[in-house]
Amino acid sequence: MQDIRRNNVERFKGFGTLYDQNRPAAPTEVVEILNTYLGTKPRLVADVGCGTGLSSWIWLNEAERIIGVEPSDDMRAVAEAKWEAAGKPDHLRFVSGLSHELGLPDGSVDIVTCSQSFHWMEPESTLREFARVLRPGGIFAAYDCDWPPILDWQLEQTYQQLIAEADHRASSLEVQENQAHKWSKDGHLQQISQSGLFRYVREIVFHHHETFDADRYVNLALSQGGLQTALKLGADELLTAADEFRALATRIFDGQTRTVLFSYRMRLGII
Repeated sequence: MQDIRRNNVERFKGFGTLYDQNRPAAPTEVVEILNTYLGTKPRLVADVGCGTGLSSWIWLNEAERIIGVEPSDDMRAVAEAKWEAAGKPDHLRFVSGLSHELGLPDGSVDIVTCSQSFHWMEPESTLREFARVLRPGGIFAAYDCDWPPILDWQLEQTYQQLIAEADHRASSLEVQENQAHKWSKDGHLQQISQSGLFRYVREIVFHHHETFDADRYVNLALSQGGLQTALKLGADELLTAADEFRALATRIFDGQTRTVLFSYRMRLGII
């Protein structure tokens, strides 16, 4: 298990800036939903697997304290650089840590979130740790968007084909002991429910719009872990497929910006 955790952390090494500049911002609906369930302004939010902090900043004016927990030094460095540029707000901080060893006191956290990250965590030990740090009535929420975002069926189909080929090449090129492991997002709700740690469990679906141009849409695909892993392992043939994807995106966007729709699924449990 220790090797799997290390490999999962290493998967995102080297492309924190690409990730941060092109991934969607965390939707404000996350704050609205979770604060509705909590019934008050959270004293402490722990955003676990926070990456470059995209999912931490939405809490800046909505929680008394926010801790972004991220094991990847590369990803966390981007988050810390943005924190410094913003004047180092003292109620937000970013720390190194793993989901099963948060180093926080029992019952000290109101909300634990995992944005696009829970599928990289061993669920049993992670959920036990989340339950330990959450106060009674506290909430754990894992939320993910569906890939690709909604815009044009031909572009989406090409996106899917590119990522599928990249995942296949990454799997074939990685030696077994270096392979990352991703748990299925479809199993999140069942894992939370079957843990027996939460008294209320449900799934919520919502949507979020963002503005994209062709470059950002292409770079969104390039920011996916499987594609980056395959390229790092020498699958240069994917560059040709990426160029073809870019040409299609350029034609479809036609020099314009477009509103892109992201569909989100949140799976949550209340202690």
